Amino acid sequence: MKTLSNQEMTIQVAEHGAELSSVVDNATGREYLWQADPAFWKRHSPVLFPIVGSLWNATYRMDGQVHQLSQHGFARDRDFSLVSESANELRFVLESDEATRALFPADFRLEIGYRLVWRKIQVIWKVTNTGSAPLHFQIGAHPAFYYSDHAHPEAVHGYFLFDRSDLSYRVLAEKGCVGDEVRPMPIGKNGFLPLDAHTFDIDTFILENSQVKRIHLLDHQARPYLTVNTNAPLVGLWSPPHKDAPFVCVEPWYGRCDRVNYEGEFKDRDWVNHLEPGHAFNAFYEIVIHPYHI
Repeated sequence: MKTLSNQEMTIQVAEHGAELSSVVDNATGREYLWQADPAFWKRHSPVLFPIVGSLWNATYRMDGQVHQLSQHGFARDRDFSLVSESANELRFVLESDEATRALFPADFRLEIGYRLVWRKIQVIWKVTNTGSAPLHFQIGAHPAFYYSDHAHPEAVHGYFLFDRSDLSYRVLAEKGCVGDEVRPMPIGKNGFLPLDAHTFDIDTFILENSQVKRIHLLDHQARPYLTVNTNAPLVGLWSPPHKDAPFVCVEPWYGRCDRVNYEGEFKDRDWVNHLEPGHAFNAFYEIVIHPYHI
């Protein structure tokens, strides 16, 4: 486990999966990142690569050959190498090898960085095509954040507030894949999406087409708790369905699950990124922790 700390915050990152594993306010000792209790969900903030979400029947086709790959890909279950470390930044790398090619026959270099600036964590991604053929891939984040006070007797644990209110989401239909149904987000007249025991009975809100750039998580009194800033074209919002879990995920995605019954080529899937040999893809998102209200 590697640590970055400043006057305001301390974060920890595991080399396994290059996974952000702790975000603590130094003044209060408050932990903001879900601590992976398997009773609800055994991860903190996995990196999703080379796919986001589920493949139809857990299979995909590349150059006519059929391969298998489980939900969200393999990067979250691999050990990364630490390649640089400074007072405010960590960088980890995973490179393709025999084991990754058995699951995904392509060459790549995946770099994950974490930069701590005041009360902001910048999560940095760089994917390089190290092969001789085009690289087709998806990448995404899956950070899980504690509610400010899940045990509070009020039914509403907190709220989402977005940078716009006319939002819609694509509905998961079957086997973790989507159909054509799109619904309006259930946002109230005050612009808030209340988060209670039943908000995620639908499973995942999938917001496509760069609808949002800023997602605020508010406490049960609608005070700012944390913010996720992103330029990703998709954002997923999730908490385990029917479990009333004490956390919620805000997930910037450059990719998405398959459509129901999709059996085409991997490169032709929805929301796939394409890299020519020697080229690199760069992206980042930010987690901003607001001072806690006593």
